Amino acid sequence: MSSSTTGSEKTPRSHAADSHDLIRVHGARENNLKNVSIEIPKRRLTVFTGVSGSGKSSLVFDTIAAESQRLINETYSAFVQGFMPTQARPEVDVLDGLTTAITVGQQRMGGDPRSTVGTATDANAMLRILFSRLGEPHIGPPSAYSFNTASVRASGAITVERGNKTKAQTATYHRTGGMCTRCEGRGTVSDIDLTQLYDDSKSLAEGAFTIPGWKSDSQWTVQVYAQSGFVDPDKPIREYTEKELQSFLYGEAVKVKVNGVNLTYEGLIPKIQKSFLAKDKESMQPHIRAFVERAVTFTTCPECDGTRLSEGARSSKIRRKSIADACAMEIRDLAEWVRGLAESSPGSSKGAYETVAPLLTALQQTLDSFVEIGLGYLSLDRPAATLSGGEAQRVKMIRHLGSSLTDVTYVFDEPTVGLHPHDIQRMNGLLLRLRDKGNTVLVVEHKPETISIADHVVDLGPGAGTGGGTVCFEGTVEGLRASDTVTGRHFDDRSALKESVRKPTGALEIRGANAHNLRGVDVDIPLGVLTVVTGVAGSGKSSLVHGSIPTHAGVVSVDQTPIRGSRRSNPATYTGLLDPIRKAFAKANGVKPALFSANSEGACPTCNGAGVIYTDLAMMASVATPCEDCEGRRYQASVLEYRLGGRDISEVLAMSVDEAEEFFGPGSGPGAGTDSGTSEAHTPAAHKILRRLSDVGLGYLSLGQPLTTLSGGERQRLKLATHMGDKGGVYVLDEPTTGLHLADVEQLLGLLDRLVDSGKSVIVVEHHQAVMAHADWIIDLGPGAGHDGGKIVFEGTPADLVASRPTLTGEHLAAYVGG
Repeated sequence: MSSSTTGSEKTPRSHAADSHDLIRVHGARENNLKNVSIEIPKRRLTVFTGVSGSGKSSLVFDTIAAESQRLINETYSAFVQGFMPTQARPEVDVLDGLTTAITVGQQRMGGDPRSTVGTATDANAMLRILFSRLGEPHIGPPSAYSFNTASVRASGAITVERGNKTKAQTATYHRTGGMCTRCEGRGTVSDIDLTQLYDDSKSLAEGAFTIPGWKSDSQWTVQVYAQSGFVDPDKPIREYTEKELQSFLYGEAVKVKVNGVNLTYEGLIPKIQKSFLAKDKESMQPHIRAFVERAVTFTTCPECDGTRLSEGARSSKIRRKSIADACAMEIRDLAEWVRGLAESSPGSSKGAYETVAPLLTALQQTLDSFVEIGLGYLSLDRPAATLSGGEAQRVKMIRHLGSSLTDVTYVFDEPTVGLHPHDIQRMNGLLLRLRDKGNTVLVVEHKPETISIADHVVDLGPGAGTGGGTVCFEGTVEGLRASDTVTGRHFDDRSALKESVRKPTGALEIRGANAHNLRGVDVDIPLGVLTVVTGVAGSGKSSLVHGSIPTHAGVVSVDQTPIRGSRRSNPATYTGLLDPIRKAFAKANGVKPALFSANSEGACPTCNGAGVIYTDLAMMASVATPCEDCEGRRYQASVLEYRLGGRDISEVLAMSVDEAEEFFGPGSGPGAGTDSGTSEAHTPAAHKILRRLSDVGLGYLSLGQPLTTLSGGERQRLKLATHMGDKGGVYVLDEPTTGLHLADVEQLLGLLDRLVDSGKSVIVVEHHQAVMAHADWIIDLGPGAGHDGGKIVFEGTPADLVASRPTLTGEHLAAYVGG
């Protein structure tokens, strides 16, 4: 005992376990990272910043978080790993001190029509159990309240074996589900507008069809109907008998002969559904997409009134509310209703309420987390696909706020996206709360308000793409301010109010707007100027701009929906740039344009134009190795012999946008060869697209870089660049500063000015104070979110808003500009 006492009086040595207080990264080379080596303190809030494309996501998500997830997956048996997604080890020499990583990214939530806020957060599951216990009349188990579960009844004979005897029995099976049978739990039903498919005053021979691509002489479409024998091709469609019309519209698939060829005839409606509606609308050509949007209408299901639930599920109630009523309430109101159930129990049912007390507590905590995180204005029946990237990210945070886990690494991708300056303060508090519970919090962020609360800052750069990938600064916020990095120099930048604003040339009238939480809003949006629509999250901005502005041909909308693309897609294919490049190569060499497509005739036969060979190793990660035949260039050797301006097609796709803009421009390009080669490479159509890419700040991207490697901000600006070529007088942009560094915002403001000065009207939904200060006109919605919003609380110039400060936006803008 004495020795023990003596030992305790000695100066305590630090425990060996306490030495693991750093995450060490050495030699990271993922994407554009250039042998990055850093040490990140654990149980601290570290913010990673830098210009767009500098390598922040490559370091945090593709290296640290990816390796943590891969190591966790390897703890499972080989059998279990066979059912899990495989992940390759990141390109890094050493990763030490990792803890379990939980990533909360900006990816939109699933687009399944049955996925809602409630199903994504388990709140619906708890409500279903609650109603199955307390709902009156009692209609069945929790599945009876689920719009994802259909009712099933079955009966039949079964054979039961007992010992050496077998006995035949009749068995019945019954499952009660809550799905509405009419809409199948979707809440809406689709209807095809026949007037968009054909002109019923004409016959098929006279060209009645108005469907894109359906030409009168096409035996695959029009002639199948004209020569089927089921209808008279010379009779106007409106004169068809009931039997003819039924066969024409809904006939079952049968084989018919058309010009001696056996083809399949089926009714027009199922034909359209298979040909157009079964495809992803985003992947369609613009004129096809426009046709589908005209021809197909979605209306609220008349049987369930949009609730998705069966009549039985809607009839069972607690305190005069059905589960459909509960899911339609704003979450903050639902939280109060649930709190009322827990606090006061009706006398006769007190025992029943006591049995579900733990369930009520858990449900209450989940709903309170929504309110705390600033999403109390949502409802549980809100389709998950309609959430913005910022809202989706915060919904994913719900399950982590009340977690008892500590020493976890939380990784966030711009958690302030979509947040008003007033809401950013609340988000900062949540990040600090996660840190104070003993967790490591890693945040990729551009907003100075969030960078300011960091314990440690890592600034990557100095440029983007190949010009970035190195650590320019590592230290405290004060050290960043004093540094000479791009972020340090722009950290305290503030845009001043414009001395004079443009005068509108007209107005876009909106009358009686009532989409979502809007309350009969009447507003005139000025044309010919830069208009910013702002307000706290959930105040009704998107409802006003995207849900109320007439969708006529003059409006070009660039919203936050993600662009789609495989690892074969790149900026050249997505923007249409590859088409004029292929034609220029074909013209210069007297061959077919298809030779210069890595997805067509010119593809390397060994790797099929992918440039790499993927080797499947069963439960282990697939290994990608450069193709030995084409050396990763994707094309056949014979194709690479053809030149344009001294370059082959693979060398052109390896160029950055800035290099290609000079190469295809009227002047001499780098490495263009002789003067004759230079004039040969001049391609106005390609140069025009490249200029747009440069204008949106993507000059550093290589033309052949896979879309899957682009950051969220880069993808959105790529989308903006493609839409800049659309014909339209009004541009509607949804938070174009998403993913933009402080230094890039100035370039965006210049782009918006050029659009307006060229005669366009630009309407921007935005929270960034620099964009507000630069506006000609501001429309502020509020005063709060959900049913506390939906009103116009200010209309006028930025100077008037700063001077009067009538709203939260006015107060924050005044503080920003120093007014």
